[in-house]
Amino acid sequence: MPEIVAFVNRGAGSITPAIVEQVLRHLPQWKLEFTQIYEPLFPHLVDQLEFLADSIEDTAEGAYKDLPYAAFAQAVFAIIYAHKKVGIIPDSILNLGRADDSSVVRAVLIQNEKAFALYATTQDAEWSRITSQP
Repeated sequence: MPEIVAFVNRGAGSITPAIVEQVLRHLPQWKLEFTQIYEPLFPHLVDQLEFLADSIEDTAEGAYKDLPYAAFAQAVFAIIYAHKKVGIIPDSILNLGRADDSSVVRAVLIQNEKAFALYATTQDAEWSRITSQP
């Protein structure tokens, strides 16, 4: 997992306000796309992606102001990464295609567990349902 954490942190370092604006424009479409993910090996992935997308929207729009920028940038990177069809493992590979997406999302949630748990509480979201498990 340390390699994935380093990968996420490098990727988050490249997130700029222009990239955030672009993501915000595409986020409604991507959220719909994420609901179509069916990966029994990663049952929490859809909820985790939706949770990260909501945190991005709320933070960018100023509705939630307590998410640290590092957590925000990592969430943006994870959403972009999950949207891409070709990553470390292409999404088209049966049973493994979302393993890298799940690992990236989990790395974001684990590194920022306290910040995201607090966000979940303010949104009346059940943190245990979102969880940092696969």
